[in-house]
Amino acid sequence: MASELSKAETAQVVETLNRILELELAGQVRYLHYSFMIFGHNRIPIVAWLRGQADESQAHAVAAGEHITSLGGHPSLRIGSLLETHKHNVDEILREALAHEEEGLGEYRKLLEQVSGRSIMLEEYARTQIAAEEAHLADIGKMIRKPGSIA
Repeated sequence: MASELSKAETAQVVETLNRILELELAGQVRYLHYSFMIFGHNRIPIVAWLRGQADESQAHAVAAGEHITSLGGHPSLRIGSLLETHKHNVDEILREALAHEEEGLGEYRKLLEQVSGRSIMLEEYARTQIAAEEAHLADIGKMIRKPGSIA
């Protein structure tokens, strides 16, 4: 891969990408678990959204893993934190999801800082992922608000 990353910088980028990989794998497990725990008359659309998030987390994990190996790194076999809070109402699940997405956003922003001006491919990847995470945060923020709430 043509980039202007030094060996030390590449190692730091691989470390960040591995953290992203671990977070995305945790997201996949987390969203799938949440989908099992939804009950009530709105179950079907909420489960569908959660499982869509799980699928997207898997796709993001695949992309991170591919970038790691492109840089000559070794993808982590670890999965990020899977704290079980035993809080399973939709609002609590969404608050946990919000915290998880914020953590992922932070890692993607860190990656962007590391590769900015040094690798167009990784810079564009980071920007795309940041946009996706910001959209997730906006969606979750809207879902947490009370119906009819504008502020």
